[in-house]
Amino acid sequence: MTIRTALEQGSELLGRDGIANPRLTAEVLLGHAVHCERAYFYAHPEQQLREVEWLHYGRYLDERLKGKPTQYITKRQEFYGREFRLSRDVLIPRPETEHLVEAILKLNPAPGTLVDVGTGSGIIAITLALELGRPVIATDLSFEACALARENAIRLGANVRFLVADLLKPFADASIDIVVSNPPYVPLSDRPTLQREVRDYEPALALYGGPTGIEVYKRLIPEARRVLKPDGILAFEFGVGQVDALTDLASAFPNREIIPDLAGIPRVLVCR
Repeated sequence: MTIRTALEQGSELLGRDGIANPRLTAEVLLGHAVHCERAYFYAHPEQQLREVEWLHYGRYLDERLKGKPTQYITKRQEFYGREFRLSRDVLIPRPETEHLVEAILKLNPAPGTLVDVGTGSGIIAITLALELGRPVIATDLSFEACALARENAIRLGANVRFLVADLLKPFADASIDIVVSNPPYVPLSDRPTLQREVRDYEPALALYGGPTGIEVYKRLIPEARRVLKPDGILAFEFGVGQVDALTDLASAFPNREIIPDLAGIPRVLVCR
């Protein structure tokens, strides 16, 4: 089977099943099977696949057709121009989270203690450590998530210390300059309506924020008030329709700024 034929057949199978961007998905999966970049296919469409490559490609297509996200098949996803390794112990990074990173970078904070709460694969902590050129601390309730994030930090050369912890419990009062977080915020009631890729594969611990979706914030915001220095900053991502409730929860912060995503939907709250 040639590369051209493999991509045509893969695209047809994926498209017939309603998978979004079937050609791109086929290219990514075939690239993972043959260990090359997608651009290689355009220069070598008639190259014959080895049997082992064809078998791997067929398995990846089958997994994707059963609903497994492409990122969990390839075990990688790009975020802020860097490639992060993934596993099913962490959420798949979303582009919306880049608005949270950019909100901190825009502030150009002075050197101080910065903590990322609920780090997952480490995308926020590692990106901020590299972009700001300073150490960062990250916490997560999942040991497996911290282990994966640490691997990402070592591979990317980021100075991040990871703690298995519940939110900000390890930290003393008034000891932190910046708290940043992308906590679980999907309401449990939304579970039946989620895409199968999200509902059946992404970790519930990192996905669901309780019955209303804001239960974690009800703990995070008071804890942030406790550990932040008098001029400290709390910045976090949240879901659609949650802005009013979270603005009320953060009313003790004198200054609050709401940042929308590219679709104009409120996505990040920065509290000073």
